[in-house]
Amino acid sequence: MQANWPAHLQLNYRHADGDGDGDGIARTIAHDLHSGPLRVLQALYPEGPEVCHHVLVHPPGGIVGGDTLTVEVQAGPGSRALITTPGATRFYRSNGPWAEQTTRLTLGENARLEWLPLETLAYDQCLARNSLTMQLAPGAVLLGWDLLALGLPAADKPFARGEFVNRVQWPGVWLEHGHLDALDTQLLHSPLGLAGRTCIGTMWLACGTGLGREALELLLDAAREEIGLASIDITADITAGVTALEPRLLILRLLARHTETAFALMRAVRARWRPLALGLPAHEPRIWRQ
Repeated sequence: MQANWPAHLQLNYRHADGDGDGDGIARTIAHDLHSGPLRVLQALYPEGPEVCHHVLVHPPGGIVGGDTLTVEVQAGPGSRALITTPGATRFYRSNGPWAEQTTRLTLGENARLEWLPLETLAYDQCLARNSLTMQLAPGAVLLGWDLLALGLPAADKPFARGEFVNRVQWPGVWLEHGHLDALDTQLLHSPLGLAGRTCIGTMWLACGTGLGREALELLLDAAREEIGLASIDITADITAGVTALEPRLLILRLLARHTETAFALMRAVRARWRPLALGLPAHEPRIWRQ
């Protein structure tokens, strides 16, 4: 019998213009509250005081059946923050109960938030639900991604049994819902499905206020250039495309055989989108380079 191990983390970001300190320097001030085995490292400011970087850590190292993880983020008006993880999120084999991870991102006016966790690994025989919901006020910008890897094919441990349900939604604007059953060989191996690829990536740029046509074209062209460069190497076996569903939302989707090539493409697109959409340089968290 697997025991339930709940964990909850709440992150709050607040913009301060610096007038109270007399130095006039804008800052993002972070507060966190946690229960259970989910928390953050200390607030880091590698780009200066205006952008807060947080690395989320889950000391148990994996999520098993019955576990529930909840992350709630409140990005106050004008705040700027980046959230990532030090390693993959692992959903392990279950004896029956489902494991669940729920993320809720709420952005105030003109907030800038990057939700950039490393990949999620769905181990053989896992039963997992992973959901993310976003809400954006006018002027807010959210750059996020989700990368799922099925099984451990390099270790000869394929995703042979189990289920993974993935859901990303912006109520009233966008809903992405996928239910992957390891026994659905037609979906996993058909050319009309995943075609045997085990890495599935979704990346989005969501804006509380619609972008103009010129800005959309610049962002789409930048992403398509990076997709073209990634596709030159035929050994990478990666397929990707990007589209603007409407003026408030750009989505990039990819299929790949290896997480390394998928992650490399998403990093490259982020480096192009960040200056254009967030007005920030293409700075990467140091933890990605370790």
